[in-house]
Amino acid sequence: MAIKKRTRIQDVAAKANVSMMTVSRVLNQDAKVSDKTREKVMKVVKELNYRPNVSARRLASSKSFFLGLLYDNPSGSYTSQFLLSALKSCRAKGYHLIVDECSDYNQKTLESLKELIEVSRVDGLILLPPICDNPEILQVIIDANLPFIRIAPDTNLTASPFICMDDYQAAFEVTNRLIEQGHRKIGFIIGHPDQGVSRLRYQGYLDALRSHRINVPPEYIEQGLFDYKSGLDAAMNILSLEDKPTAIFASNDDMAAAVLSAANRFKLDVPEKLSVVGFDDTQLASTIWPHLTTVRQPINEMAALAIDLLSSGKFADLSLANKAQFRHVLDFSIIERESTQDITA
Repeated sequence: MAIKKRTRIQDVAAKANVSMMTVSRVLNQDAKVSDKTREKVMKVVKELNYRPNVSARRLASSKSFFLGLLYDNPSGSYTSQFLLSALKSCRAKGYHLIVDECSDYNQKTLESLKELIEVSRVDGLILLPPICDNPEILQVIIDANLPFIRIAPDTNLTASPFICMDDYQAAFEVTNRLIEQGHRKIGFIIGHPDQGVSRLRYQGYLDALRSHRINVPPEYIEQGLFDYKSGLDAAMNILSLEDKPTAIFASNDDMAAAVLSAANRFKLDVPEKLSVVGFDDTQLASTIWPHLTTVRQPINEMAALAIDLLSSGKFADLSLANKAQFRHVLDFSIIERESTQDITA
């Protein structure tokens, strides 16, 4: 059986009717290449199933074609979805993704980060919350003069480019939606205290209630940690009350799933006896039953945009002050499913 000949860069250049240098510039994300030429070359790259030699690409440019992702997020569903989207985007851009968990903020963590930067020679880093707000980690990256993007940061918003959504407004609107459906006794499970989005979502919930002059007892509000277990503990406490709420808004889908489990233990039918709302619209929201009403956070879009910004090198040579101009606030939407019900009738 004949061995199939490997496609070379010369083959791509010939079919696209451009020079090999142009193909190389396209593959190396050169911003000076026109969109028309880039599209033409990439179309041929896909048609010929061309796989550029990574070592050769490194020699031909100053890039390593590696990006790093740092995380310490207790929400498994959120982290998994972001990671999968980032991997997909990296693959499309011809990059590789190095993922590292930073669960303990100590000197060893900082040394490991320095090693990642120096040995792996990553072209940039993505920082998920809450690690994106750690000042020591930020300083290590800044000292290395390495491009980085933070996802949903809470502090020092001029330190770097960041991508987020309006968590406050999303929580306000979904709480208001429950009120429109006739709910007045609405419980709430707060997210992890180390993450700024927890405060924003909680404040949105409170302000929506206040806008309708609704007061809820403090027993309706419980602290969670963005994981299933803390959500279950919080839901069990709320549903143990004699005067139970008619709805519970959990700060993420993992904890909302735990509310559904707690409701089942108390033999409360959802949504007939209890409406449940989550936040994020991870895959979990549409696989559990009843399917979860939730706020759709644009996780996939956030990951894709982060990879695009880092791989394009759009801000790599800017001063730190100018990098803060690259701020992106993406849209959210409320996804209504079977876990909520109008009780005005």
